[in-house]
Amino acid sequence: MKIDILCAGKLKEKYLRDAMAEYQKRLSRYCKFNVLEVDDGPDMEHEAERFDRRLSPDSYLIALEIDGEMLSSEELSDRMGSLMSRGISHITFLIGGSDGIDKRISERADMKLSFSKMTFPHQLMRVILIEQIYRSFKIIAKEPYHK
Repeated sequence: MKIDILCAGKLKEKYLRDAMAEYQKRLSRYCKFNVLEVDDGPDMEHEAERFDRRLSPDSYLIALEIDGEMLSSEELSDRMGSLMSRGISHITFLIGGSDGIDKRISERADMKLSFSKMTFPHQLMRVILIEQIYRSFKIIAKEPYHK
């Protein structure tokens, strides 16, 4: 399984980079994992063009959007397991910049996922997302993980 997080901007804060590095190390047991960054700004249309160039046509695209489907950790794990059992071997999670995701990228998504009705900083969302991806693999493998 190949998992990508495609996102706008670079992580600036060391504590966020450290958290990402820790979860990337943990995930290496379960999948091939990459973070693909595109330059953010100056608007959603320009970000969309950069996202479009980095999106793989064979990847199942999950866009993180405030109006997306809200799932529990177990439900996300079930969804990922179901995709794998259907032969989908590449999943891309897309995190837009501070203005969100352009409509044409949103329409292209195979799934829209929301973590909350609240708005989170897009850089912090990377850490929250990678932790949930790791948790999903632990659940799929029926391995213990803190609740």
